[in-house]
Amino acid sequence: MYILIILGLIGLDQISKFLAVKYLVNIGSIPIIKDIFHLTYVENRGAAFGMFQNNQMVFVVVALIACIFGLYYLYKKQLNLLGKSAIILIIAGAIGNLIDRVKLGFVVDYFDFRIVWNYVFNVADVFVVIGTILLCIYIIFFENDK
Repeated sequence: MYILIILGLIGLDQISKFLAVKYLVNIGSIPIIKDIFHLTYVENRGAAFGMFQNNQMVFVVVALIACIFGLYYLYKKQLNLLGKSAIILIIAGAIGNLIDRVKLGFVVDYFDFRIVWNYVFNVADVFVVIGTILLCIYIIFFENDK
């Protein structure tokens, strides 16, 4: 069951990236709300916020390790819905961006909230960030001291 949810989320990410490449690559940017939110095509060769440019192998190894540990926790540990949801989101986001890195050599980003910051991101990034926040909440409030 977890695998099907993860695959569905990866599919959502990959479809959104396909559409970004198809419609934005030649345009560059489309203002949705001028100077606040744009759809902007970016080829991100780094990690979060473009850090550590051109270190693809490191990102591939880290994503694979995160997925292996995540799957282990999903299937072997007793987690509540919050913990499971967090891990599912992190795995889906990691694999979504991993597919881009392996297939393209970069990650396709397109969400551009200019009013908030100067970084462009994608659906997989949203999954990883929300999953990480949920995992922190799970660890702080629900994880037993062992």
